[in-house]
Amino acid sequence: MEDTDVVVIGAGFAGLTASICLADQGFKVVVLEKNTTAGGRARKFSEKGFTFDMGPSWYWMPDVFDKFFKRFGHEVSDFYQLQRLDPSYRVFFHKDDILDLPADYSKLKQVFNEIEKGSGDRLDKFLNQAKYKYDTGMNHLVFMPGRSLFEFLSARILWGTLKLDIFKSFSKHVRKYFHNEKLLRLLEFPILFLGALPQNTPALYSLMNYTDIKLGTWYPQGGMHKIVEALVQLGKKKGVQFRFDQTVRQIKVHKNQATSVITENNSLDCKAIIAGADYHHVETNLLEPQHQSYTKKYWDQRVMAPSSLIFYLGINKKLNNLCHHNLFFDRDFKPHAEEIYKNPQWPSDPLFYMSVTSKTDPSVCPTGCENLFILMPVAPGLEDGPDIHEKYYFRIMERLEYLTGQEIREHVVYKRSYAHNDFGADYNAFKGNAYGLANTLKQTALLKPAIRSKKVKNLFFTGQLTVPGPGVPPSIISGQVSAQELIKEINTK
Repeated sequence: MEDTDVVVIGAGFAGLTASICLADQGFKVVVLEKNTTAGGRARKFSEKGFTFDMGPSWYWMPDVFDKFFKRFGHEVSDFYQLQRLDPSYRVFFHKDDILDLPADYSKLKQVFNEIEKGSGDRLDKFLNQAKYKYDTGMNHLVFMPGRSLFEFLSARILWGTLKLDIFKSFSKHVRKYFHNEKLLRLLEFPILFLGALPQNTPALYSLMNYTDIKLGTWYPQGGMHKIVEALVQLGKKKGVQFRFDQTVRQIKVHKNQATSVITENNSLDCKAIIAGADYHHVETNLLEPQHQSYTKKYWDQRVMAPSSLIFYLGINKKLNNLCHHNLFFDRDFKPHAEEIYKNPQWPSDPLFYMSVTSKTDPSVCPTGCENLFILMPVAPGLEDGPDIHEKYYFRIMERLEYLTGQEIREHVVYKRSYAHNDFGADYNAFKGNAYGLANTLKQTALLKPAIRSKKVKNLFFTGQLTVPGPGVPPSIISGQVSAQELIKEINTK
C-alpha cells in the first residue's frame, strides 16, 4: 500500500497538463497509464524505419501551447521546433480540380475572389467576427469549469451572447457570407470533427475558421508526439511520477470520498483523483453503481463525435502531387456526414484525409520513402473487423491513385489499420469513439458530463468527454481547469 496526494488516471494531454499544474503547487502526484508510453491517442510507433503519430496530426491554436509552457517559465522552443506549413493544406475536389490554401492571408483572399467574386472582403468580415468568438471563447469560456450557471453571468459574456452566435447554426451563419459550394466545403470541414452536422453545430465554432486561417497550421519537427515528450519532461521536472503498464481496476470509495486506486498489482491511497481516462469507462467500470453519477440511459443518449478508420502506410518511393495535409472532397459531403451523424453506418462513398509528414520532416521515414496517415471519419459504435478495413483500403487507395495520377499500392512496404475495436482496447473509448463528445448545443458547457463527480467529492474528470471538449488544445486546457478545481476543493476544506 502506497500513499500519495493525487492520482491521475491516464497520460493523455489532459492528464499530463493536470499533473503538471498540481505538482507545481506542491502536490505529490502519481500518473497511472495503462499503455507503455504517454500520450493517449497522441502516442507514436515506429516500424521498418517509419515513424507514425497515431492520432492528432493538426497543430492548431499555437497560442494555447505557448501560454501553457510560459506559465511554467518556458517557451515552446525549449522543447520542440515549430514550422508553419505553406500551403496549410491541399484540397482535391476532382482529379483536375486541386486547390492549395496558402498561409499568406492576402493570397488566400485572392483565391477566394477567384472562386467567388467579392468573397475576399466578405472573408474579412466573417473572420473579424470569428476572432471575437475566438478571443472570448479561448480566454474566458473554455476556462470555465461548467459547475454553475453563475459562471456565465459576467457582463462580458451576457453582452456578447448574441455576437457569439450560440443559438444560431454554423450552416446558416457561413451562408450569410458565402454561396459557392467549394468555399462552403472549405469552411465547414473543421466542423466535421466536432461531432455534428454544420446545421446542428453552433455558429460559435466559426472560431475554428479563425484558428485555421489566421493563426495557421503548424508542425512540430519530429511529429506531434514531441508535445507529449515535452509535457512528460516538464512533469518529471516538477516531480510527477509516471507509471506505465498500470491498468486501473477499481476506485475505492468511503463515505463519498475516493480513498484509493487499485491496479492489477498495487494499491495507492490518495487524497484526490483526476480521471483522464475515458469518462464512461471510469464511471461504469471503476466505480460501484451507487457512486456513479450517470445512468446507462444517460450515456446511450449522448451524441458522440466520430470514430475513425486509420491506415498507417510506409511507401518505398517519393510521391507526387501531395503536400503535408491533404483533404479529399471528390465526393458529396452530405451523404457521408449523414452516415456518421444521422443514420450511423459504414459510409457508402466516403471523404477522407491524409497527412504525409515526410513532405516536411525527413526524420520520419527512410531516405527516398514516404509515410502516409490516412483517416476516414466514421460513426462510433459500428461493428468493426479486418474485412471491413480491407474493403475501404481498396476503395480509398483506388481513388488516391486516380486523383494523384500514380501507382502507390505496389510500393506499400508497411501497412497497419486502426478503428473502433482498437480505440476501445487501447483507450477504453466509449463506442470506439476517436474524438469524444460532440460539440452540440445540448452538450455544451454545463450540459457536458460534469468535471467533478456528483457522488464522489474528491473525484474530478478531465479530457474530451468533459469541459471544454475534444481536440488537443481543449484537452490541454481541460487538464488545467480540472487541476484548478481540485486545488480549490482542497483549499476550502
